[in-house]
Amino acid sequence: MRLTRRQLLAGGAAAGLAAGGIYELVDRLGGSPTRPAAEGLTPEQHLLQGVRIVKDNGVEVVVPPLHHQLVTARLKVAERKSDLVDAQRTLEDALGKLDRRFEQSPAGLGTTVAWGLPYFRRFVPKLADEHIPVALRATKSKNKPVRVLLDSIRFPSDPAETILEANDVAVLLRSDSLDHIAAGSKAIFDLDLFEVTSIRKGFAGGGFDGGQSLPKKMAVAAQVPGSFLIPDRAELFLGFTSTQKAGLGPPKIANLEELGYSQGGYFTNGTHLAVSHISEDLEAWYVNFPHQERVATVFNPDLRLAPDELTVHQGPDDVASEAKVKSDFAATKQIGHSASLQTVSRLRTSAVGRSGAIYGPGTAIPHRADFNTLDNPFYWSADPARDGMSDVPAAGVHFVVFNPSSDDFNRGRMAMDGVLPDGTRLPFHPRDRGQGFNSILRTTHRQNFLVPPRRHRSFPLVELLA
Repeated sequence: MRLTRRQLLAGGAAAGLAAGGIYELVDRLGGSPTRPAAEGLTPEQHLLQGVRIVKDNGVEVVVPPLHHQLVTARLKVAERKSDLVDAQRTLEDALGKLDRRFEQSPAGLGTTVAWGLPYFRRFVPKLADEHIPVALRATKSKNKPVRVLLDSIRFPSDPAETILEANDVAVLLRSDSLDHIAAGSKAIFDLDLFEVTSIRKGFAGGGFDGGQSLPKKMAVAAQVPGSFLIPDRAELFLGFTSTQKAGLGPPKIANLEELGYSQGGYFTNGTHLAVSHISEDLEAWYVNFPHQERVATVFNPDLRLAPDELTVHQGPDDVASEAKVKSDFAATKQIGHSASLQTVSRLRTSAVGRSGAIYGPGTAIPHRADFNTLDNPFYWSADPARDGMSDVPAAGVHFVVFNPSSDDFNRGRMAMDGVLPDGTRLPFHPRDRGQGFNSILRTTHRQNFLVPPRRHRSFPLVELLA
């Protein structure tokens, strides 16, 4: 369904959920890749089965689902226990039917339901205080109890106008099929439990099978400024591959309890979700940053790559230490995006997870599920003036990442701004060119959510109400 932005806003959330818009081009320009068979449902609702792995430049790369849709909403349910219990059963019934209809894979439909602090504070405040786990590492460093779910914050390089959102719920739908995402949206949001606040659509897909990649084709089709400068085989608008298998956490590592960052309890096999929309200035990136400076910005200042090398090894042996980041900064006044993040997002020593899995030094912790978008900033908004909605397509990313806690996410984001785990603060101006990415990225919206395990995904804690 092709609608103008004005028609979308006038038609309401239902029109936005059903419409494909420019993202219908994804199927015509790319086509669905072959996927391995799924192995069934996991206790975690945020994990996908049947994910394809390819090799590019000798590096194993995860091929993400083609289509992504993230919907945020407020609840329309009354605060009475009876109404909440009915809503819990109704939503779980709908989700169970989706589980039976679609495998939890890109070939089927990945459905993840995450809950924000406004939900817990309004509907189950006492139970939330009792059952939302304490983040043990943060509690130790702050010398006071810190929960795994915190209000989102602005970071030093964020603009003052970054909106810190307050949605009750977020639903992430991922699939190679737009029809599957539409079916999932209808099953959930036709229940009349939610008042949709935003609809965020996008896509992912590099040119790993040859030919021009989706980001290049889609940006050119939308006539985004700077689109012709995107490398032909780029997985993301900014060029370099970001889904190296070694750069993404193993299946259970981002669970709340797996690394002992919290006890888990009721939320065992759950995780934390951080959601942001980030606009990208492609012209500034490709025109103002020569190739070698882009390499230094994304990875580290002493890495050298040929102009056509977009996929770089990011395995345990390639992980940067804090000492390396400091020495690079002393020599060049630059820090690499990956290098600075690795001081926080990779294990320093071997660890045995709660599941029994053994993780070696340098293993990645976060699970990223970010995707390209041409929304500016959203596909649909209930408050277009506040959200700064524009009819003009723009390059951006809906940054979606699973971490063991809000604190874990915050540590990584602070490292991007030059604040290292040992407390070192590299003397950057908040949007200094030496930070690279941060000088051409602008976060417009951000919120944190708690992702319960599959067994508690529908209105968590409601069944425990007195």
